[in-house]
Amino acid sequence: MALPKKRTSSSKGKKRRTHWKIQKIDLIICPNCGHKMRRHRVCPECGQYRGKEMITIKKEV
Repeated sequence: MALPKKRTSSSKGKKRRTHWKIQKIDLIICPNCGHKMRRHRVCPECGQYRGKEMITIKKEV
């Protein structure tokens, strides 16, 4: 198994890890109910996707 000849410095490791960041979640507004939702997913409020009802959501009153 290969071993490194020199120790990597802390700055080198930090430069390598600069791309480890959390990406912003892209939200859109549901055209049916106006609720914010993630793209390409069924709306959690009304249960529709691309104008079709995918799931029926029972709302507690």
